[in-house]
Amino acid sequence: MNPSFILCFIIIVGTLIIIYATIYNKIMIYKTKIEKAEGIIDESLRAKYDAICRINTYVKKIVTKKDYLKEYIDLKNKKISNYDLDRKLTEAVNTIMELKNDYSDLDSKEINKELKNINQINEDLTSSKNYFNKNTNELNSLIRKFPMNIVAKIHHLHIKPFFDGKNMQDEIIDDFKL
Repeated sequence: MNPSFILCFIIIVGTLIIIYATIYNKIMIYKTKIEKAEGIIDESLRAKYDAICRINTYVKKIVTKKDYLKEYIDLKNKKISNYDLDRKLTEAVNTIMELKNDYSDLDSKEINKELKNINQINEDLTSSKNYFNKNTNELNSLIRKFPMNIVAKIHHLHIKPFFDGKNMQDEIIDDFKL
C-alpha cells in the first residue's frame, strides 16, 4: 500500500470526524438551551400554580358561597401540556382579578403580595418562552440543513414544536388559538 494513500485516507477520515463532532456539538448546544428553558418554564408554572393555591385559601375564607378556583386547583390531577396549563393558570388569575373587583374584602395585603409574585412569574415565563421558541427555531433550522440533517437522523432528532405546540410542518393550517 502506498504511504501517501494511507496519509490521505487518515486526513479525510480525521476531517470527517471533526466535521461530525462540530455539527453534533452545535446541535447539542441548542438542545441543551431548549431543555434549560423547559425546566425554567416548568418551575415557573409550578410557582404560579402554588401562588394561585395560596390565593384560593384566602378567597375561600371570604367568599364562602362558591369555590371559584376549584377547576384550576384540580389541574394538578390532569395530564395537560405546559402550554394548556399556562393558559388555564392565566384564566385563574383573571378570575381572581374579577373576584377582587367584586369583593372589596379580597383587596388584602396577602392577596396583593401573591398577585405581585404572579406578575414576576409571568415576566419570567414570557422571557423563558421566548428563549425556548428562539432556540427551537434555531435547532429546527439546523436539523433541516445538509449535512446537519444526517447527524440529526443518526441521533434520532426531529423537528421540535414551539412552546404553543404548533407544528409548522403539519397540514393543519388553523391551529392558532386565542
